[in-house]
Amino acid sequence: MSRKYSVKERILDTASRLFYHQGFNATGINQIIAEADIAIGSLYKHYRSKNDLLCHYLEKQAETYFTNLEFCLQDEKTPVLKILKLIDYRIKLQEQADCLGCHFIKINAEMGRKDQRVEQLISKHKQHQRDFIEKIIGEIGEMENLSMKKEMLSNTIFLTIEGAVVSAGIHGNTDDLKSVKKFIKQIF
Repeated sequence: MSRKYSVKERILDTASRLFYHQGFNATGINQIIAEADIAIGSLYKHYRSKNDLLCHYLEKQAETYFTNLEFCLQDEKTPVLKILKLIDYRIKLQEQADCLGCHFIKINAEMGRKDQRVEQLISKHKQHQRDFIEKIIGEIGEMENLSMKKEMLSNTIFLTIEGAVVSAGIHGNTDDLKSVKKFIKQIF
């Protein structure tokens, strides 16, 4: 028996799909209402505005991203393999989404700095990703003598992965993410 979704879940699921596939600015409230099959009052009962709905979308994406990443890495003890699995995780996300890019980068490209709360959510998510990589690089540094400072190495790896995700969205493939994986193997 399938689980019945609440109205709030239907709204968020519909908005998430539309924001990711067609963009925030191209998605109208009326389209969300029609595709979620709800009344307008139901939407405003759960979300004060389209931007409020966008913030909930970003919060949910961040939660899902790190929950699934932790699950993916839960049994891995070797730090270098954690970095490689992190890249595999990003490859999997892109392949599942037909290489449409990162939810946060896409929203940032549309919104810029127009909404402080959105900007903070994007920045927080990206900083969490940086911190996650830095922690793993710290674990590697405890085991190996690194040729550069861990902060510089962590930042380089983070930016390389992010650039490869942008490239996946541009080129429609994960080739550059796979190249990043080869690069990491050569470094360590």
